[in-house]
Amino acid sequence: MHCREREKREMEASMKCLCFFGLILIVGVAVIDAAGECGKSSTENEAYKLAPCMSAAQDGNAVVSDKCCLQVKRMGQNPSCLCAVLLSNTAKSAGVKPDVAITIPKRCNLADRPVGLKCGAYTLP
Repeated sequence: MHCREREKREMEASMKCLCFFGLILIVGVAVIDAAGECGKSSTENEAYKLAPCMSAAQDGNAVVSDKCCLQVKRMGQNPSCLCAVLLSNTAKSAGVKPDVAITIPKRCNLADRPVGLKCGAYTLP
């Protein structure tokens, strides 16, 4: 009888260990999935970095500042992040016009901009 109790405790310990590792795996996958288009930073947080682009994102004739072009160049290294930011709720609530905002990389004369990239319903020129 002593052997059965011991086997039962070992089995319970194995199940607890298995459950613990399963939980770790689930949490790990959730953390990986939480990384969106902009990596560990949310698109909403990244949108704030484009504050120098506000007037250029609302008016296609506005001069694009050097600060704006620098931020767009940095963000343009990850085109899916740039698109997500330009189409984010933060950008929309700030009055950004997506059809104007997507022209900023071209207006900054960025040679390595993602030409032809589909950005939601828009295409980067």
